[in-house]
Amino acid sequence: MISIYHKKTGDLWYSTAIEHNKIWGIVFTRSEKEALNKLLASLPYKKPFKLENTASALAEKIFDIMKSVLAGENVSWNFEFEQSHLSPYAQKVLNCLAKVPVGYVTTYKALARTVGGGPRAVGQIMALNPFAPLVPCHRVIKADFSLGGYGGSSQHSQLKRTLLQREDKGFEKPSQVETKSGLLELYPVRFLRKD
Repeated sequence: MISIYHKKTGDLWYSTAIEHNKIWGIVFTRSEKEALNKLLASLPYKKPFKLENTASALAEKIFDIMKSVLAGENVSWNFEFEQSHLSPYAQKVLNCLAKVPVGYVTTYKALARTVGGGPRAVGQIMALNPFAPLVPCHRVIKADFSLGGYGGSSQHSQLKRTLLQREDKGFEKPSQVETKSGLLELYPVRFLRKD
């Protein structure tokens, strides 16, 4: 059975769904109700769950790492993500995306070129990413270096810009990272258009 934990830290609510030390989903938002609703929407239909009153040690660690990622810190972790409920394509996209380091972005087009498919298909996976911000969909932008959407909506674009600004580490040259699907093109955060 999936255990659901949630906690308010500062002005954000963090939620996570865990079973057998694997993360089924994570969410951060300003509303407790929205955090729980978004988390439940990301879980498979008819999968039993229970809402826990106290966060487990693993949940607390997840919340601490999420807070650090949102602050733009370069942190590492070794969490396992439960992906069996996701399509093979979604798994491929998210596993590739997980390789994008702090200080860099990639594009929907570059991600699609690496994993196969098209930029719109990649964008749909980003909009439904159950592991944000640990699997950093905020680090995916349009090919023209404009922002693109975030959180399944272009309304969250200011949050995306803020996260990326916090992550700017001063890199100046494009790079690449090796993934199971091939080389993924990376661009310094500062390549992001200001408009």
